[in-house]
Amino acid sequence: MAYIGTKPTDAVLETNDIADGIVTNPKLSTGSQQNFRNIIINGDMSIAQRGTSQASITSTGYNTVDRWNFLIGTMGTWTQSQSTDVPTGQGFFNSLKVDCTTADASPSASDKLNIQQKFEGQMLQYLKKGTANAKSLTASFWVKSNKTGTYICELQDTDNTRQISKSYTIDASNTWEKKTITFEGDTTGAFLNDNLLSLAMTFWLGVGSDFTSGTLSTTWSSTTNANRAVGQVNLADSTSNEWYITGVQLEAGQTASEFEFLPYDVNLQRCLRYFEARNSSFSTQRVLWTGDITSGNTYHHQTVFGVSKRAQPTASISVLSDGGFDATSIALSGSYSGKNLVSISCASNATQARGYFDYEVTFDSEL
Repeated sequence: MAYIGTKPTDAVLETNDIADGIVTNPKLSTGSQQNFRNIIINGDMSIAQRGTSQASITSTGYNTVDRWNFLIGTMGTWTQSQSTDVPTGQGFFNSLKVDCTTADASPSASDKLNIQQKFEGQMLQYLKKGTANAKSLTASFWVKSNKTGTYICELQDTDNTRQISKSYTIDASNTWEKKTITFEGDTTGAFLNDNLLSLAMTFWLGVGSDFTSGTLSTTWSSTTNANRAVGQVNLADSTSNEWYITGVQLEAGQTASEFEFLPYDVNLQRCLRYFEARNSSFSTQRVLWTGDITSGNTYHHQTVFGVSKRAQPTASISVLSDGGFDATSIALSGSYSGKNLVSISCASNATQARGYFDYEVTFDSEL
């Protein structure tokens, strides 16, 4: 046995690989990622740059909690929110909630409803997919719903058009339950080593017959829609239905470890790679200037992103207030756009020696 810590009162007893107190490289090397082992970003649902609630959702998009895409194909109307309903005593403060407000009890064949997170290929190379040493992946999460029954969790390799689906059961109505699912490693098809979409993790919530008419593909295979969500209940069949999830972890190996809590600032930085909001919640931007500006002149201002983006983002901007600038237009200058900064130009309709304008801007680089 050996104690890890500065003194007995704050030490941690370690009895596994270093039980004899002799530290060697083989004992410290487990062959798996120890820090940032959770592939999921924002699995505790604590970051919500776009807002904490969005109603009347009928189409696919990112709505509230960062990194979680809501995919919907004509299957009811929904409200999505960052909820404070969480499992007791597990360290979570937020969950992602979806609430049915217009039901679809008889979905068409091609209808679908799910929550998904997507991952870059360059972030996944240590999984050794497509080799004889391909690592298994284990998902663990807390889930709650009044709609009991069978649900499907899917991994989809978009580089090689392959997927695997596993079922889990919500046993008790309106009760937080922890679920663990293991997906074996795939020895076929390596992930591309780039900043594009390679893997998606999908939680199915409702589905039409196009996705349920076959046999659930519980081993890695070529993607066949009919085999992707066999047995899935229909969360959209009643306006009484709602579904919550938090503590989502996806990690290499065949067992689930405790949820990897990250400091709030670290979690936010990871989210900013894909989306950044400069608004009332995340520091509204103010541009100040001195010096003569004449009618028709354009003022240029560069802003640096909080984190370098995955790729050149799509940006949108709006003026909140105009301190004497009398702006005729305000826009992002594409010639200065990139992964690290963007130039904002504003044309004036007046002569002004000094002043300011406040603006909100978002940068979207989601997969």
